[in-house]
Amino acid sequence: MSHVSPTAFTFRPLDPLKDAALLHSWVTHPKAAFWMMQDATPHDVERAYLEIAADEHHHAELGLLDGEPAFLMERYDPAHRELAGLYEPQPGDVGMHFLTPPTDTPVHGFTRAVITAVMAHLFEDPATRRIVVEPDVRNTAVHALNEAVGFVPEREIVKPEKKALLSFCTREQFEKAVTA
Repeated sequence: MSHVSPTAFTFRPLDPLKDAALLHSWVTHPKAAFWMMQDATPHDVERAYLEIAADEHHHAELGLLDGEPAFLMERYDPAHRELAGLYEPQPGDVGMHFLTPPTDTPVHGFTRAVITAVMAHLFEDPATRRIVVEPDVRNTAVHALNEAVGFVPEREIVKPEKKALLSFCTREQFEKAVTA
């Protein structure tokens, strides 16, 4: 497989009990250092995602390719989680995180296809007007991916666990970026 289309992915809710072992292998890999779960045990991962599953303001989904888990996506309400008190939320703001797992056989363009699919999935909800992200300022790879799908950095913010680059992407910015 040399190329993956963003439309090849489907999504399903994460099952914290069933998916914890798989997630553990993803979030503790050195490639996932910015996920900040390097020292997590399988139980820690299960507990963290059970908390998300019980949280009305935070949701986790697996992105599937040919029915197999291919990436993790989290959506959250930035007025209540992650960014509460750190910026002025607008109606229709949705926070997002995504993680692609480590692989020994990288596919060119895979991660860009993933973030494009994630954005399209979030914008399927007509109430979503703007996606908000806050990656670590040192995560230059994700900054480039974010820019490729239309994100515009606003400013650096200090969160308890990191210095982050607060960035926004409207539906119009996303559509322009992916059709350019």
